[in-house]
Amino acid sequence: MPLFQQQIISIENTLKSALRHKFQNYNPEPAIMPFHTRLLGKDRLALYSFIHSLNTNFGTSIFEPVAVALASSMFASAQSQQVAGTQISSEAHKAIQHIMDDLTTAIATPDKHREIEIIRSVCRTGEMRTVKPTKVDVKLIDNAGIIYLIDIKTAKPNAGSFKEFKRTLLEWVAATLATNPDANVETLIAIPYNPYEPQPYNRWTMRGMIDLDKELKVAAEFWDFLGGEGTYNDLLDCFERVGIELRPEIDQYFSRFKG
Repeated sequence: MPLFQQQIISIENTLKSALRHKFQNYNPEPAIMPFHTRLLGKDRLALYSFIHSLNTNFGTSIFEPVAVALASSMFASAQSQQVAGTQISSEAHKAIQHIMDDLTTAIATPDKHREIEIIRSVCRTGEMRTVKPTKVDVKLIDNAGIIYLIDIKTAKPNAGSFKEFKRTLLEWVAATLATNPDANVETLIAIPYNPYEPQPYNRWTMRGMIDLDKELKVAAEFWDFLGGEGTYNDLLDCFERVGIELRPEIDQYFSRFKG
């Protein structure tokens, strides 16, 4: 299903606003690199520095607002940077650690729904402890009341980081269920694009820790989940149109670094 015109306008305005805000607030690092400068020129070094800076917060400045803009027409609620909850029971803490231990030692294989039900069974058991879990990048609630808590990651996350990612997802479940034990909650890791195209995304690094069928969405899987089939390709077209439209502004910005 192609994006509606209003969605396209909203997404493109979001992109323009994010990029212009970056231009207004970005100052290249004052690092002195005489060999690089003489070889490549100040403007190219400034462009490289800008792209590197943009990459470090592309998730929060670009992907999160775009995801919310897309999902707003498909879901009952769509918000970014949300708190999953402020309490986790002592028994849920133990259950999470037990799940992590079993996955780490390969005693068990990832099974998202089983893990959620284990946590649900003890979500209000024991001492309720105040916690401050990692914020949810994108929180969605669909028309059936299902809560989706999404962690947007870089395209090539370090293989060793997936243990940390998994614990975050489990803690989100525990914090959500501590507030509402009957909540229908789903957690996802989203990777916005596949850097290996046209080859499939290299998922083997996550096997053993992440339930690949139920906890991971990559590229089109993610964007089409938010906006419907065909959203990913439509979204790439939006990025291209905005890039063409803003090219004079981009060129003008970097022209100040020539010389």
